[in-house]
Amino acid sequence: MFATPAFAQAAGAGGAASAFTSFVPLILIFAIMYFLLIRPQQKKVKEHKAMVEQLRRGDQVLTQGGILGKVVKVHEDGILEVEIAEGVKVRTPRSTIAQVMSKTEPATA
Repeated sequence: MFATPAFAQAAGAGGAASAFTSFVPLILIFAIMYFLLIRPQQKKVKEHKAMVEQLRRGDQVLTQGGILGKVVKVHEDGILEVEIAEGVKVRTPRSTIAQVMSKTEPATA
């Protein structure tokens, strides 16, 4: 009774544009999160995978548990044999290697 039919119809016409503008900040937040968080993390995972794939006998490594050791044998099934003390060898998955402390040079042919 207080609003005339003309005013009621005009207010409904701008609803689609209003809905789109309310999603723009949400889309911008997602884009910022992607470039600041998700993309660098994917890059770090890719670098770690490449580092682990290049492990070979003689490399000094640091495990995620904080154990320093020397790679004695690389098995094909993704398992490394790491010597942590003289005569003490442990078997660990490749994925548990956190860092390569020193790399050995490949043998010349």
